[in-house]
Amino acid sequence: MKKWTISALVYLFVIVGGYYVYASFAEPKSHNDTKAPHEQDAASSHGQEHEENDENHDGKSEVIPSLQVNNGELIITLNDIDGNPVSDLEVNHEKLLHLIVVSTDLKEYQHLHPQPNEPGVFKVPHSLPAGEYKAFVDIKPTGKTYEVTPISFTVGEHHEHEENSLTVDTELTKEAGGHTVKLLPSSLKVNEEIQLTFDLAGDTPEQYLGALGHVVILDQKGENYIHVHPLEENEPVFVTKFSEPGIYKIWAEFKFSGQVFVYPYVVEIK
Repeated sequence: MKKWTISALVYLFVIVGGYYVYASFAEPKSHNDTKAPHEQDAASSHGQEHEENDENHDGKSEVIPSLQVNNGELIITLNDIDGNPVSDLEVNHEKLLHLIVVSTDLKEYQHLHPQPNEPGVFKVPHSLPAGEYKAFVDIKPTGKTYEVTPISFTVGEHHEHEENSLTVDTELTKEAGGHTVKLLPSSLKVNEEIQLTFDLAGDTPEQYLGALGHVVILDQKGENYIHVHPLEENEPVFVTKFSEPGIYKIWAEFKFSGQVFVYPYVVEIK
């Protein structure tokens, strides 16, 4: 009887022990330890895609704009890196293409909207006086990377180089078209999110290109381009950030009684 009892216990231990050994190998790991197989594949594929894009594009634009001045028109041509015309653009604030033109001394400013003429070609009449200028072609190509960079050009027989010598404004209140607009920046510090609030002295601007207003910012050299739109539909408050200290010019555009007026400000970011 005693031997039978001992044999039964040994048999029981063998069965239970074998079950636990089997379970430890057969049971799947917890979700806290690892991702499911499809989640791992998706994550690794996503990371690989970004690496390939970075290697192929190298951070450069896949659309190359050029500008010509001919018979009172500015002609913008858009080509890809293989020289093919680019015409597939997204509508951005009611326009396919925004053209910002400034004189090299940053005194002259125009915001134009060239119209498509043929695939990859846009034209717009201009009234620029003779001088040296920089153009910024603001577009959103479909499925292609693009970064706005300045295009230098000359109007008329003008060969004297105009240096930009901006003087920082001591008073940020400007008047145009009988309307007074005051700039109230939340800060003028580098690498800090800055709110640009505009006090319109009780006036209410009209919607302009799908927004309450537009703000364009350039550094003193006219190289770093920033185009900002309002945070909210009915408030003239814009948010931006300056990555480098220096002197910048800000052009704020507001529309009153059917006409667009520009209010320029010069600030120093420290």
